[in-house]
Amino acid sequence: MTTKTKWNAHLYDEKHDFVSKLGTSLVNLLAPQKNEHILDVGCGTGDLANDISALGASVLGVDASATMILAAQQKYPAINFQTMEATAMHFSQQFDAVFSNAALHWMKEPDVVIENVYGALKNGGRFVAEMGGQGNIASIIWALQKSMESLQFPYIDHYFPWYFPSVEEYQSKLENAGFQVENITLYKRPTPLQGQDGLRNWLVMFSENLLQHLKADEKEQVYATCEELLKPTCFQQNEWVIDYYRLRFIARKK
Repeated sequence: MTTKTKWNAHLYDEKHDFVSKLGTSLVNLLAPQKNEHILDVGCGTGDLANDISALGASVLGVDASATMILAAQQKYPAINFQTMEATAMHFSQQFDAVFSNAALHWMKEPDVVIENVYGALKNGGRFVAEMGGQGNIASIIWALQKSMESLQFPYIDHYFPWYFPSVEEYQSKLENAGFQVENITLYKRPTPLQGQDGLRNWLVMFSENLLQHLKADEKEQVYATCEELLKPTCFQQNEWVIDYYRLRFIARKK
């Protein structure tokens, strides 16, 4: 079993706020209505839950990381946040909509998550989400594998923390659970990282699972080697730009 990711909420807010900023258009797609009950799955430190709440909806934000939830509670005390794995949700027809941004690709039991989301929705409720899709961060994955190979560190397949499905695969899973898929698309979104140390900060934040068996100095060697490998293609105009592919969809409970 993969060790649960240890999230650094401060680093997330300070260096990776693009995650929530780029999720603003997804909130617009959700189009929250006043007095709707909305579940935010994988809410992180709560920024988008706050945006949804500001539009008049009642929001419950859940995240598997206790540190992320603590940060969300401190930032937005008027909103209800709970530490909860999406695979452990057992809500019954309580929500008008379920929302998720940049979180579902961390959940490697997608069928269980989708089933739990379906159960949480009222009849006719909508599931609006965006996640990493097929091809997401392919350059970083390649660089991590290549770095560990060249440094003679073991690459352990089951430590791989992400699930990046194709449109066809995820649409099938949604439909098998009973959803009617209204729209689903995979699009390329080159994503800039902050500053010259942007790639290193990204690796510190998001590759902990994959490198969990390495010592601190060995991780530093991996970070440095990844920078060397990716600089010719991913360092542009004094900033790192990463090959993000996003899967975005609207599905409705029949």
